[in-house]
Amino acid sequence: MMPYRSYQSYCHRLQHDMYFLTSTSRLNEQVVDKIVLQLNRVYPQILTNEEAEKFRNPKASLHTRLSDLLKHLQKKGDRHCQEFYRALQINAEQLFNDLPSRKILKTPDPTEIDTDKEQYMLNDRGPVFFLACFGVAAGLALFWYCCNSETQVIGRARRILGFSPIIIGRHVRNICMLYLEDISRN
Repeated sequence: MMPYRSYQSYCHRLQHDMYFLTSTSRLNEQVVDKIVLQLNRVYPQILTNEEAEKFRNPKASLHTRLSDLLKHLQKKGDRHCQEFYRALQINAEQLFNDLPSRKILKTPDPTEIDTDKEQYMLNDRGPVFFLACFGVAAGLALFWYCCNSETQVIGRARRILGFSPIIIGRHVRNICMLYLEDISRN
C-alpha cells in the first residue's frame, strides 16, 4: 500500500477510498442524492443536468450509481474529486472523518519535525531572559552612542548612568562612569 501524505491528489485519495465508500450500507440513497444534487446545483461545472439525472436514476442500484459517479469524477480531474469530498463532508461528516485516506493523513510521520515542539525548545528561556538580553543590548547601544566623538551627550549619559544602580550592576556602572570621565578629559 502506498503511503498517503497531505500532497496526495484528490483523485488518488478517491481511488483509495472507493471500496470503502461503495461497500454496503456506508452511504444511503438520500445522502448520495444530496451529494449529486450539490455537485449539480451548487457547483454546476462539476455535474451537468444529464449527468446528475444519470447518477440519481432510481432504476439502477445504489452501488452501481455510486461506483459510476466516483469513476466519472476521477476521469474529470482533481478539482472534481475535491468537490466530491467537500460535498461528502457537508452531507455525511462522520463518514468523511472515517475515510481511510483521512485516517492516513491524520497519522503523524515520525520523520517530520514537530515545529511547535521545536519552537518551544528554542524559546524555553522565557521572558526574563529576553528582558535581560534587551537590557544589555539597550545599554550597549546607549554606551556606544555616548562614546561617539561626534555627539556631545557625555554629561547627559553620566546623569543617566549615575541614576541607574537598579538597571545595571554597581561594578558595571563604575566602569562606565570611569570610561566616560576618561573621554571627557581628552
